[in-house]
Amino acid sequence: MIMVQTIQAKSITLQELREKFDLQLVEDEGFFREWQDNLPEIPEVEKQRLDRVKASYINLLNYPPLLENTVKMVVLSPLLDLAGFYLSPFHIKSEQSVEIIEEDEGVVVKGQLDALVLRERLWVLVIESKQAAFSIEVGLAQLLAYILANPHLEKPNFGLLTTGGSFMFVKLIKGETLQYATSNVFELRNRGNELYSVLGILKALGALSS
Repeated sequence: MIMVQTIQAKSITLQELREKFDLQLVEDEGFFREWQDNLPEIPEVEKQRLDRVKASYINLLNYPPLLENTVKMVVLSPLLDLAGFYLSPFHIKSEQSVEIIEEDEGVVVKGQLDALVLRERLWVLVIESKQAAFSIEVGLAQLLAYILANPHLEKPNFGLLTTGGSFMFVKLIKGETLQYATSNVFELRNRGNELYSVLGILKALGALSS
């Protein structure tokens, strides 16, 4: 009898994903062009709203701790609204348990999603954003583990990892091997407002999945 090994997605590492699922990082810039090419223009009225979102987030940093539900309400919710993810054909699922299984070794990776927008190939997630200081690098393996649960890996799958102040997009696809790549990291602490870029990418990925 094979003993089934269970790993919590929140604690899984990139090394474990490489070893157990042969997941490979692609550094070729041509692999993940969707976060850079043919992005829509952001209307001025939406830029103004995003400016208010950034100002609200910066203000919240003056009153720690910045908890998960506050980040969702102040930062994520306006982004999803402006990107159209509250409207059909998209839908929101919250706190759904997701599992992936490596059949050869009997490995089960499971954990909780904080938030999910799903339409086959598009996943937008807040990963363990308990406080503003949480690193998105720590959450990357967790996001990849959740996307691996999608049965539609023969086409590109996209995810967004955010702590509220940092944003990074991920692309994952299954060909001869499982391959993934990441975008630049967008930071609300940077000058200007990088939420403009985040919203443009969300809209572009939404169009690709519709």
